[in-house]
Amino acid sequence: MRELVRTNDMVLVSAIEALLDGANIHHLVLDQNMSIIEGSLGILPRRILVHEDDNRQARQLLADAGLAHELRPDV
Repeated sequence: MRELVRTNDMVLVSAIEALLDGANIHHLVLDQNMSIIEGSLGILPRRILVHEDDNRQARQLLADAGLAHELRPDV
């Protein structure tokens, strides 16, 4: 799995999920339930991951949507 985005902006997470779903790119959103630990403050970022095989397509999709600045470095 490769990390695409790390953010605590839930609107951004929803938008990225919609883009990935629309392109049939399977993804995981990790740390969504950490709000129980943090007290629902929204300070812990959520991580969006895609399979290694879908990484390039997902990154291009987000770049085309104007979200390239949100992408984690591709290492």
